[in-house]
Amino acid sequence: MYRTLLNSALFSLLLFATTAFAQEEPAVVMPSGEPTAEKITAYLDELIDSLVARDEFSGTVLVAKDGQPVYKRAVGEACRWYHVPNKIDTKFCLGSMNKMFTSVAIAQLVARGKLSYDDEVGKHLPDYPNEDVKSKVTIHHLLTHTSGMGMYWQELFTNPEWPYIATVAGYDSLANKNPLLFEPGEQFQYSNCGPLVVGLIIEKISGMTYDDYIREYVTGPAGMTNTDCYDIKDPVHNVAIGYTRMSFTGEELDHPIANLFLNPTKGGPAGGGYSTVEDLLKFDIALRSNELLSKEYFDLISTAKVDRDENRGYGYFFEEKFVGDERIIGHGGGAAGIHANLAMFMNSGWTVAMMSNYDFGLRGLRGKAEQLLTQK
Repeated sequence: MYRTLLNSALFSLLLFATTAFAQEEPAVVMPSGEPTAEKITAYLDELIDSLVARDEFSGTVLVAKDGQPVYKRAVGEACRWYHVPNKIDTKFCLGSMNKMFTSVAIAQLVARGKLSYDDEVGKHLPDYPNEDVKSKVTIHHLLTHTSGMGMYWQELFTNPEWPYIATVAGYDSLANKNPLLFEPGEQFQYSNCGPLVVGLIIEKISGMTYDDYIREYVTGPAGMTNTDCYDIKDPVHNVAIGYTRMSFTGEELDHPIANLFLNPTKGGPAGGGYSTVEDLLKFDIALRSNELLSKEYFDLISTAKVDRDENRGYGYFFEEKFVGDERIIGHGGGAAGIHANLAMFMNSGWTVAMMSNYDFGLRGLRGKAEQLLTQK
């Protein structure tokens, strides 16, 4: 019975973006013509005010041009119990956005000659317990969600020790013996098991924990002092609690509840870390200025390897899309009480970082900001 309820909850979460709590489009008129700081400020302020009035957005928004912020705003509460307001430097859960850090780490190791994207898992993890993953799956498959590996939510939340799992190996052990869902390379299917294997490879080659590697070679050099995979069991300063209207059994609630028992307690290679919109801009700047990777490798990881539709594809844990003559790269993250996104407008120099501690709290913002910044 419990497993059935859990499966129902997970299925409901996957459908959340399109089926739960449908929102009306805010009646805010978008300015025409080239975007300017004044137009962006006036439009986003009115749009955010309308969403806050309906309790549909809580979080932070940052818009920058060529690395310089032109708009920052924080609204809502980081903790509804004590009415602690969100601030621009409040740390929000990234969801799947950690995958971008994982991709950068692998590219750094490839650039140093430590591995190849065509390497099979078994070359670096000869004792990996899944023979098909070890002998058939390559790093390219893992980074493009074409490995055939799935998720690990059922195995996580049916494990009585799940709140205490805090290592990449611990999360990987939950589902690493499951059969592949399809032959590697046959199709795209989003996976959170695949990134865990990538994290194990990073640890094996570097001799460091995944967290230590990311701090030393990714977030550290970028100056991202408010970004890490915090364990939510431990007190961390200035962290937003997520709020969801979905119960653990998948039922729609008439009031928001804290999401502390609906997500893993510690993040890792697949997601679940924390950051701020200001740190996400620092990540953007470090990538564009080739502080983390050469231009060759930055282009490699951010260029689509798998087509998703006519104007959108997936690279090495980076999404790529085209809107008119604008190329936009980045990644999003979403789960119960979590919604975040980084969009890097590569031709015009715009950057948009948004983070929310509401279920799909960016639905009324992300697309509108993109439309505003790409219109002529």
